[in-house]
Amino acid sequence: MFLFVILVYFVGSSGLAITDPVESNYTETAKEMLASGDWISPRIYGDYWYDKPVMFYWELIVAFQLFGVTDFAARFFPCLFMTASLFLTYAFGRHLFGARIGLVAALILGASVEGWYIGHAVITDTTLFFAMSAMLAAFYLGYTRYGRRWVAWYYLAFFLAGVAVLTKGPIGLCLPGLIILLFLAWERRLKELLSLHILAGFVLFFAVCATWYAPMVELHGTAFLDTFLGVHNVLRATVPEHPETSTWWFYLVVFLGGFFPWSVAGAPAAVKKLFHRDIHLPKDTATRFLVVWAVAVFVTFQCMATKYITYTFPYMMPLALLFARCFAARMQLTRVVAGAMTAFLVVAACVIAPPKMDEHSGRLAAEALMPLAQQLEAESGKTPLVVSYRTDYQTSLVYYSGILVERLEDRATIERLRPDGISWNAKDVMPFRATDELPAGRDIILVTGATGEHGGQLTAASLRKALGGDWRMEETAGNRRLFVRRAEGRAE
Repeated sequence: MFLFVILVYFVGSSGLAITDPVESNYTETAKEMLASGDWISPRIYGDYWYDKPVMFYWELIVAFQLFGVTDFAARFFPCLFMTASLFLTYAFGRHLFGARIGLVAALILGASVEGWYIGHAVITDTTLFFAMSAMLAAFYLGYTRYGRRWVAWYYLAFFLAGVAVLTKGPIGLCLPGLIILLFLAWERRLKELLSLHILAGFVLFFAVCATWYAPMVELHGTAFLDTFLGVHNVLRATVPEHPETSTWWFYLVVFLGGFFPWSVAGAPAAVKKLFHRDIHLPKDTATRFLVVWAVAVFVTFQCMATKYITYTFPYMMPLALLFARCFAARMQLTRVVAGAMTAFLVVAACVIAPPKMDEHSGRLAAEALMPLAQQLEAESGKTPLVVSYRTDYQTSLVYYSGILVERLEDRATIERLRPDGISWNAKDVMPFRATDELPAGRDIILVTGATGEHGGQLTAASLRKALGGDWRMEETAGNRRLFVRRAEGRAE
């Protein structure tokens, strides 16, 4: 298992660039929190940022302190928590069904497309997955009175629920709470919720949450509550951020692709069961718990307006355990599929993914931007202004270069995108600059796309016409082109 984890989750992780638009937001925020010495208030571009709770930022800060601000450091804790999740799957599966099924379940989870992707992605989902999965496993051990001190499992569950809420917000309690409620209703044991241990557990839960939420409310008040709760929780559940993914079949496709190759390898057995009508409700408590867990996650996010590929990831552990009961009886097939997938994922991390991720990252452009900015500053004695124009804004360019990049737009566009109340515009926190505010007495570096997908490929001539001044193209770096306009009156 250790060799599998090292091969699949740590080999090649240092060569995976930080991508836009999501990963770079986390890394840049953690980088600025570390530089400011403020570990409470997330910030980006020098302003407070209420997108997510603090737990994942803390992980990134610790990793940056241990390993430096590197790609390996950024991906260290996602890889680490995925590793912990695989061992948790093994341990819980061993408790429920035996060591063989536990091991197969861990292999199924680890050697799946979505498991590999989220185990490397610089996002909150791996931490949430571990905390939520461990919380539900701990609840089940307490519910079944496992061990002489079984009550401790309940308290551990509430502590982990607090960690989940510090990682992703209210969903960290609401979703596992719904799973537990439905399971107890099926078991006809709802009285379990009236236990004094449950009530005391909520005290522990609120104490854990208060370590960050209380100072945030005290420091930032309604600005924090409106943006964090209003936009990033209520709005996500009620208004689709990306309407094109709000279809009834979206998560079915995510399951087939994310659970690959097991979704395909297990299809013949599933079709056979359906053909022979060998489908029935589970009678044992363990299987009931896993079925409720998986179905509740799927249905909950199916009902939400905003849909993301990663949202249903919490159903992967119960699905892996349920699938393992089938694959454990077909070990030859399991070994072949797991071995082939392991080899493919290692090749993907070392060969396939790096150039693809560079296409969605500003790392290469940052490598060209930094010496150019230093050269212009040395020549003029002034820090050049860097703007992004007619291309997707890249936070990773700021993260890798350490240079503030402003988004250049006309005034009408800036007004349209300006953050205003509880709306998706609240996410537009990058610094803007109007096209008619470009300073004449300062060198300007303009970063634009290299492919011309946004309004046609820009040239020095088209920039002179649109923005005025004498522009010169310096170089193409990765997926970006860099132009320079020198300050008026300054010699070439």
